[in-house]
Amino acid sequence: MSHLQYFDYKGFGERVRKDTHYSQAVRIGDRIEISGQGGWDRITEEIPTDIDKQVDQAFANVEHALQQAGGKGWEQVFKVRGYFAGENWEQAMGAAVRNLRAYCPNHQPLLTGIVVAGLYNNMALEIEVEAHLG
Repeated sequence: MSHLQYFDYKGFGERVRKDTHYSQAVRIGDRIEISGQGGWDRITEEIPTDIDKQVDQAFANVEHALQQAGGKGWEQVFKVRGYFAGENWEQAMGAAVRNLRAYCPNHQPLLTGIVVAGLYNNMALEIEVEAHLG
């Protein structure tokens, strides 16, 4: 797949590319798809225990991954997949809706929410998005 452009951001993105052999984003023509983004600090890799802060960071990580791949950010997102884990998944979903309203004030992207048994490092949420560059 050498015709595709892959992107990784500094810190977490570079480490997981090296350690687990995957990228944070791929550009396919006028689209960007990103790997699931969690609530980790991109440099320290720390994950807040506060669910609202964790979800806020995951949304910021999505924005950053899109921009690193040449996109504008959430304004170009048309599809979202949210994976919710833990006994407080409803709180995480509420925080995700709050963030969607803030990051996408002028449109409502498609959304699929999936409750799962667990996520990397006991995260409450992981988000995948697809964006159209227009």
